[in-house]
Amino acid sequence: MISRAELLSLAREVALKAHCRVRAAVVADEKIYVGVNVEISSYGLTLCAERSALAAAMSAGVVAGSVTQVAVACIDVPQGAPIQDRTPCGACRQWLADLAPHAVIYVDGDMRDFTIDDLLPYAFGHEA
Repeated sequence: MISRAELLSLAREVALKAHCRVRAAVVADEKIYVGVNVEISSYGLTLCAERSALAAAMSAGVVAGSVTQVAVACIDVPQGAPIQDRTPCGACRQWLADLAPHAVIYVDGDMRDFTIDDLLPYAFGHEA
């Protein structure tokens, strides 16, 4: 198991490799996959960091459901900003529900460990 602090640190470090605001790291089968948000001029087509990291894991052959940890860091959020300014968007929450339903989710700037049920209690296709 990768430590919470190490995984969040890695999510923040990804910022140095990309022009973006949000970074994510996921762990599956004890391997780490990172992702960044990719913002383009057509904002609706932007790819979020969480989905980017999950796509990297799936592209590497990770089986849906085997992701055990997810870390999300939005380094542009002011210190003390509320949790709703830090958590994954609705689309990312649905991806997490489908592809990482049992993962522990860490949000930079918040000490709680979340589950997808905490973030999206009635996800489409997700059994409660």
